[in-house]
Amino acid sequence: MQQLKDVMNRDVFVVGPDSSLMEAARLMRDENFGMLPVGENDRMIGTLTDRDIAVRAVAENKSCDTPVREVMSESVVWCFEDDTVEDGARKMSDCQIRRLPVVNRDKRLVGIVSLGDFAVEAEHIETSAEALAGISQP
Repeated sequence: MQQLKDVMNRDVFVVGPDSSLMEAARLMRDENFGMLPVGENDRMIGTLTDRDIAVRAVAENKSCDTPVREVMSESVVWCFEDDTVEDGARKMSDCQIRRLPVVNRDKRLVGIVSLGDFAVEAEHIETSAEALAGISQP
């Protein structure tokens, strides 16, 4: 069985909780990310998604200078790099998320896997479809 480390994106950027939403949004735009881990003191303390920015910031009329910590999601869901693709897809489905930070056994961030990462591999089309169905449940 293929592991998450085989399909994850290793180009990971971490944003600080005191960074502005503008800085985070620009990083997302420039690097084509839909989610950024939020880190402080060498620990992941949350995640920031493009949806967080739209729903928790723009819709609430927050300034582009608003710190990331005011709109980030504080609950961090993650998987280990040696977990299987099926384990990662199941976690995405169960938690209804499309992107998942991946850590090594020392709990150091080593990558991010997205639903799209599963979909590009022909052998993971069914896994991807099942995860999408779970994510899309109301």
